[in-house]
Amino acid sequence: MMKGLDLGLEGRRAIVCASSKGLGRACALALAEAGVSVVINGRDHNALEATARDIRDSTGAVVTAVEADVSTPEGQQALLSACPSPDILVNNNGGPSYRDFRELDRATITRGLEKNMITPIELIKAVIDGMVERRFGRIVNITSATVYAPVAGLDLSSGARAGLTAFLAGVARTVAAHNVTINQILPGIFATNRMTESIAVAAKNQQRDRSEVEQQRLMGIPARRFGNPDEFGRICAFLCSAHASYIVGQNIVVDGGAYQSCF
Repeated sequence: MMKGLDLGLEGRRAIVCASSKGLGRACALALAEAGVSVVINGRDHNALEATARDIRDSTGAVVTAVEADVSTPEGQQALLSACPSPDILVNNNGGPSYRDFRELDRATITRGLEKNMITPIELIKAVIDGMVERRFGRIVNITSATVYAPVAGLDLSSGARAGLTAFLAGVARTVAAHNVTINQILPGIFATNRMTESIAVAAKNQQRDRSEVEQQRLMGIPARRFGNPDEFGRICAFLCSAHASYIVGQNIVVDGGAYQSCF
């Protein structure tokens, strides 16, 4: 029998933001399966505790649940108090909801930038020097395929995440020699609660049946299916692994081929 790939992460420590549900949860699970102690985070107490219990039960990993809004200084401090010297940081946060850009006021734009650009940068600043000192660090930012292929109505989400990507492009090159990597994963449409909500909103706005909207979206994906969060989590775990130290400052699109480009 072929032995599975050892990611070389046994005994490492990770902070995974916004990880009580969806793609963040999948990343935390995959890291725990690789032997990582994980700090998970969310604002829904019941969902957070259920996720912590499920990951502990299925992997035997040490899981610490921190109920907090990662976008706030208090929330960030709570995460860093639970794991002061993480080897791995997975940045994730909910994006602004679908809205015509004309409806965005300054406060809404500022909040979107805080959640999807400023917060990841603040957390990276807090942990990166320790990673450099220990000569191991993996930072993965979950952004969106809309960074490459914008969708009207998601302009604030796309813009904030694109800003984060550009900001970190240079930073990633300054720490690579210390075995610290910074990369982004750009998800397309995955079978999560956010996808279900998005389809429901689109169906209401277009006055169409939800199944029609879902089928239309499937037809735009060459793989002809929505992504499975577990496969996303395993891609994240590989980027965090000992085998991924030569992957630096990259934006990895995981969307079933929906973004069409040669490069």
